[in-house]
Amino acid sequence: MSTDTSPLLLDGRALAAEVRSEFAAEVQSMIEGGRRPRLVVLQVGRNEAAQAYIRGQKRGAESWDLEFHLETLPADASDATVRKALRAFNADKRVSGILLSLPLPAGLGTRTLQREIHPSKDVEGVHPENLGGLLWARYGLLPCTALAALALVDQSGIDLQGKEAVVVGHSEIVGKPASLLLLARNATVTVCHKFTADLAAHTRRADVLIVAVGKAGLITADMVKQGAVVIDVGINAVPSDEGPGRMRLVGDVAYDEVAPKCAAITPVPGGVGPVTVAMLMRNTVLAARGMPPLDDPGQLPLFA
Repeated sequence: MSTDTSPLLLDGRALAAEVRSEFAAEVQSMIEGGRRPRLVVLQVGRNEAAQAYIRGQKRGAESWDLEFHLETLPADASDATVRKALRAFNADKRVSGILLSLPLPAGLGTRTLQREIHPSKDVEGVHPENLGGLLWARYGLLPCTALAALALVDQSGIDLQGKEAVVVGHSEIVGKPASLLLLARNATVTVCHKFTADLAAHTRRADVLIVAVGKAGLITADMVKQGAVVIDVGINAVPSDEGPGRMRLVGDVAYDEVAPKCAAITPVPGGVGPVTVAMLMRNTVLAARGMPPLDDPGQLPLFA
């Protein structure tokens, strides 16, 4: 870990490039063998908030030399129609990975539809079988953002064994899986959420602090331990000083005041986001490979 008085800036773009390089030879071998990994994104209707994510997924696939296919169903598509599409992709041997774009239109059940994706093609790692593997320490396709957070913790150089780790946010795609990944490294983990009575009392103990709640500036300097590693998963649009109507992206951590206290910290943007996309592509390659579950948490997060 850096001993400089300024924090180590955890560069998500550089780490994403490193993850890509880990798999470049394997992807090339697959292509030469006539089985280029193929990622399918299924969206129902066109949610404007999701378009930036979809564009990022497409750019990520292209940078990895993977096939990318966006399938769009009408906004009024029935539950049965979405299920039929997902089952068709499950059965299509040309499809390596499937992602169901969220949010779905009202009336469609997110969890029930996500369960329709076969665990071996669930590149978001949200199927109950893949999430359950975390509890059993049988690591298959894991949630991309949680993997990204752990990879960035690794980039800081901290040895997690015995360290106090605090996760703020308990979602199925970040908070809960991140806490289990940290436990697999023998950290002592506390998970906080909106019902936590005294959030600062917990965050001030953290050697490693992962924040994923979607509330700009939630974590301030007085809530962070000197020398902590801080991973900011939040992405929030707030008004910019550049003029009326202009927006800028910030995280859940008040970066300018928190950074001077940190040993290492992620920026927003340019931190967790690029690594999350890289982990999605990594999962797609692993799905194309037909990777068996692994039992060794020491092989996390890249499984190269």
